[in-house]
Amino acid sequence: MYGEMIAIILSVVSAAAVCTAIYAVRRVKRQILMMRDILREVKEGNGNRRILLASHELAAPLAYEINAIILDYEGQLMDYRQTEETNRQLMTSLSHDVRTPLTTLIGYLDAAHKGTVEGKEKEEYIGTARRKAHDLKAYIDVLFDWFKLNSDEFALEMETAEAGELTRDILIDWIPVFEDGQAKRGELHGIGYTVDIPERAFPVRLDKEGYRRILNNLIQNILSHAQASEIWVTLSEEEGLFQCRVRDNGVGIRSGDLGHIFERLYKCDKGRSEKGSGLGLSIVKQLAQRMGGSVRAESKEGEGTEFILEFPMAR
Repeated sequence: MYGEMIAIILSVVSAAAVCTAIYAVRRVKRQILMMRDILREVKEGNGNRRILLASHELAAPLAYEINAIILDYEGQLMDYRQTEETNRQLMTSLSHDVRTPLTTLIGYLDAAHKGTVEGKEKEEYIGTARRKAHDLKAYIDVLFDWFKLNSDEFALEMETAEAGELTRDILIDWIPVFEDGQAKRGELHGIGYTVDIPERAFPVRLDKEGYRRILNNLIQNILSHAQASEIWVTLSEEEGLFQCRVRDNGVGIRSGDLGHIFERLYKCDKGRSEKGSGLGLSIVKQLAQRMGGSVRAESKEGEGTEFILEFPMAR
């Protein structure tokens, strides 16, 4: 009798276990079918779908992994769409930002070549054409840097460099530009400069060409937009960080613009300048970050702007 009761109990327990297992399998099957439907929607473009399961469910770990993949996929897709939109805007702006100054440049050169203007006026035409050619080259250089930086071909050559000497070499090429003056509202105005590089070593691990591009872009940004009469470049070490500060006494940047100036294609108010691609400072930020550094800006309207570039000192 006792044995029969044990057998009955075991039979009941076994039946309950089988029923529970069947229920669990069916539940998991329904959840997998739900995941399949959600993944199909994601594939069709609905990246907002998520798989919602309680943590005690058997399929919960799988659901969490799928949600993480969907989130990562959506982030990559957003970046891709933003890049595509940026490239579209760049191509659209080429007709104005490249063709228009190029047409004007050709007009000045044709007038000088055909003898339409003579003497001092001819020299002024050639001078204007020369400045427009330099502006056009600077614009094309920035476009080239942007597309290369955002392509699979871009690679940094990191090495420990003496940043003080490297900065001197870069600034030497700018001195003639500062001394010869720059085009402003149709006239030439010189720009004063002060370089403060202490007589000490600044060993920094960076890509030399990348650092050159950063410093050139910062200086070009001042010349093109700041309407400044003075520029200062100062090197120092602060709490184990190499600092390169580039400051001007120009019109400054509005507080509403200051937080956006490193965004691609962002252009400040017309009080600074409408020239440029809106990519120069974005390139500066990307290069600095890829080299393990950072860049920020401080500015007051009417008093000027200071860019602070920082990299860890090499030991």
